[in-house]
Amino acid sequence: MFIRNESFYSFRRQYPVITILVAIHLILFVWMNFLPFGNYIRALGIGYNLAIANGEYWRLLTPIFMHIGAGHVIFNSFSLVIFGPALERMLGKIKFILVYLITGIIANIATFYLGGLTYPPHLGASGAIFGLLGMYVYLVINRKDLIDRMNSQLVLTIIVIGLVMTFVNPNINILAHLFGLIAGAALAPLFLIGARPFYAGQRVFSDPSEPVFDPNRWQKKRVNSKRIKQAIWIGFGILVIFGILGRFL
Repeated sequence: MFIRNESFYSFRRQYPVITILVAIHLILFVWMNFLPFGNYIRALGIGYNLAIANGEYWRLLTPIFMHIGAGHVIFNSFSLVIFGPALERMLGKIKFILVYLITGIIANIATFYLGGLTYPPHLGASGAIFGLLGMYVYLVINRKDLIDRMNSQLVLTIIVIGLVMTFVNPNINILAHLFGLIAGAALAPLFLIGARPFYAGQRVFSDPSEPVFDPNRWQKKRVNSKRIKQAIWIGFGILVIFGILGRFL
């Protein structure tokens, strides 16, 4: 569920929403940091509670797509690529983007009301990504038909680490992380109606260069369990490293 072995072409074709979101992250990051009018784009879109109170309500949405530090944009984009595909396939494109945007907006609304007018300017996709993790929390507790035990243990470990990092690292929007997580879990019962397990929607590609779905792979997973666990923990280690680097970049 969380191991990516697709080529770039295959990933882009199977998960178009995630591909577009990551592209927006990178384009805005490059624009804000290296291209003309980047400071203007940053000032116009960053989350700023005083400006929101004065009627600039678009700032509840625009920070979801904006990042400043290299570690910040890499960490959030990497997290989206790892945790997004299963949900995009389970929910479908429309539901997935709605969940992503709604949880991100709720995270920013919580920041506005609970942070107060003096809360520092904020930006980043973390609230929306924690919204996706909130949906996984609901899956683990209430929809075990959609997630297996190994992936349940992995995602809960990731969430615990993410919450610990939320409170340990400086300059983190704690309110956005917490309320994004809560919003994702709260929306899950509605948006998961009719959802199918991730593997049920896999397609077989005729192109020999593309990965082919083996319908019997779940029966063979014991044989490859050591390799799978190694790949999972390597990916997890990279995720944690990016999170730590985000503190300094």
